Amino acid sequence: MGRSEKGFCGRGRRLLTVMAVVTIAAVAPEVSAELKDIAWDSAGRFDTAINLAPGKFAEVCGPLAKGQSVVWSFTSDLPTNFNIHYHAGEQVVFPVRQDAAVEAQGKLNVSLSQDYCWMWTNKGSLPSKLSLSLRRK
Repeated sequence: MGRSEKGFCGRGRRLLTVMAVVTIAAVAPEVSAELKDIAWDSAGRFDTAINLAPGKFAEVCGPLAKGQSVVWSFTSDLPTNFNIHYHAGEQVVFPVRQDAAVEAQGKLNVSLSQDYCWMWTNKGSLPSKLSLSLRRK
């Protein structure tokens, strides 16, 4: 698959996600999701805080190149379902997946140039606050 096709898949998937959220929000205005693009600083770091509504999800995504690695960690004040994923055609690949996590850390070694997403789902009835730290190597 050529560079433009890979880029389209990631951006196309994000566009479809955003369109779905907007469509759902038009029908049910109380629905919200947190969608953020990774914006690396000059030192190769990205830190963010997220407010995660009950029953909703948050996703932080960005392109990574084969051979890169990302040291990551997050903490949450309440349990959330967490994963790191990317899309390979029609398949969703999960290098990391944890249910009911309040914190986790690790190192993602990128074996395929792709858009990667860190995602949390709040299955509880209370809002959750979480913080994410990414360090690109």
